[in-house]
Amino acid sequence: MTRVRLVSAQEQTEEESYQRSLRPSVLAEFTGQKQVVANLAIAVEAARRRQEALDHVLLYGPPGLGKTTLAHIIANEMKSNIISTSGPAIERPGDLMGILTNLEDGDVLFIDEIHRLPKVVEEFIYSAMEDFQIDFVVDKGAFAKTIKVPLKRFTLVGATTRAGLLSAPLRERFGIFHHLDFYPPEELAEILRRSASILKVSVEDEAGAEIARRSRGTPRVANRLLKRVRDYAQVKADGVITKDVVGASLAMEGIDDVGLDNLDRKYLRAIIEFYGGGPVGIEALAATLNEEQDTLVDMVEPFLLKIGFVVRTASGRRATEHAFRHLGIAPNVQKGLPSLF
Repeated sequence: MTRVRLVSAQEQTEEESYQRSLRPSVLAEFTGQKQVVANLAIAVEAARRRQEALDHVLLYGPPGLGKTTLAHIIANEMKSNIISTSGPAIERPGDLMGILTNLEDGDVLFIDEIHRLPKVVEEFIYSAMEDFQIDFVVDKGAFAKTIKVPLKRFTLVGATTRAGLLSAPLRERFGIFHHLDFYPPEELAEILRRSASILKVSVEDEAGAEIARRSRGTPRVANRLLKRVRDYAQVKADGVITKDVVGASLAMEGIDDVGLDNLDRKYLRAIIEFYGGGPVGIEALAATLNEEQDTLVDMVEPFLLKIGFVVRTASGRRATEHAFRHLGIAPNVQKGLPSLF
């Protein structure tokens, strides 16, 4: 069973329409990632002036930072259609062939989690990206023959959280590469102001800054927290979101002043109180917490590494003094083994 966490950057099925309603539709409305936006604006304008399809674009970085949003913005800016799919959804070359042959000139094909494309599909897409044609084999054995099917000139936008898992031949066929990084609190506060205005919610400046500070540098998390705080404010505080309302609401959700939730704190306490601050291997941590290793590596550790609460060493994970202080534990003092639950 997949753990549902309020501060997870992974998109949850039930909130897709909510997040979609808050997405900007043009580059001028996109907050943050200034260098990425500036470079995309130039590439899009140049392609429009030449009346050509935009070069293929690869967007990579942690989840929830705007890769899907930028793909839709590219399509809007190019005044073209966008067809969205994901790597795991395309199992055979035939699945992709149907999509590619229906694309019109300038259309955008967006493939999320492109690193999870099966190898046989990945090799099939090479000629589509480079030569705008696909080679389709019919019959077998001595009767096999290859049919070349021409394609309209389209733009492939690939998104991935693990660029290192992409093969070199696939990476090299993208003309534009951009890395999206975590957002500073000031930019998240600006995103929250825009979202609050769309939702017609009254948010005081200090309250917006407080939500931004707890949003783990991720717009998707910021908008999700805004939704939860809005609900609390409507029931408990006459609909006005103040700093105190934010504190009370997120305390009920178990989210502390730096954005850690219960699983994050359990992870840190396991390292500190069970293993003396580390180093400890991920297998031992997963067994101690009764969690999957992938859950800890993909959902817990990235933010703790970013804020310097944990470091990875050759011998395992180690908690830093920042983590000790945050939990109110004196560094290098051996503790007992209290319950983590």
